[in-house]
Amino acid sequence: MADVEAKERKILIAVDEGEESMYALSWAVKNVVSENSNDTLILLYAKPPRTVYTALDGTGMRSDRREGYLFSSDIIQTMEKYSKEVADCVIEKAKRICKDLHNVKVEARVENGDARDVICEMAEKLGADVLVLGTHGYGLIKRAFLGSVSTHCAQNVKCPVLIVKRPKSTAGNK
Repeated sequence: MADVEAKERKILIAVDEGEESMYALSWAVKNVVSENSNDTLILLYAKPPRTVYTALDGTGMRSDRREGYLFSSDIIQTMEKYSKEVADCVIEKAKRICKDLHNVKVEARVENGDARDVICEMAEKLGADVLVLGTHGYGLIKRAFLGSVSTHCAQNVKCPVLIVKRPKSTAGNK
């Protein structure tokens, strides 16, 4: 059995600005990724879609009925630069968590769009063997209004989904 070559697994891990996703990544590095394996760890950050802003027509009225605001190109460039900096920061933080992995390939991807859609699409496109994501642990009401990325992915991704819940802090609870 020792001579059997291990199958390469593609482990897709969704990361964002929250501590929950970094905890899920750390947990997966310790518990899912096999050291000295043929595993490929793919760090995925979904950059939120930019809001579409409408222009004003000659009468001072909006050119259409959708909500939006008119921003100068300088402000839009600043917003895009900030969005790229956030994505770069998240990916760099995630890579630091993976720095001690040996013989495990670590790739990073930044895709644009709603996290629910991006994660599901990339899991399919990349042929992920498993999807790992954290959860914010929203209650029923918040989940109903905000939607749950982890729930959506668990219901729509074809590969196994591992949702890692960050333990509640026990500091001060003696």
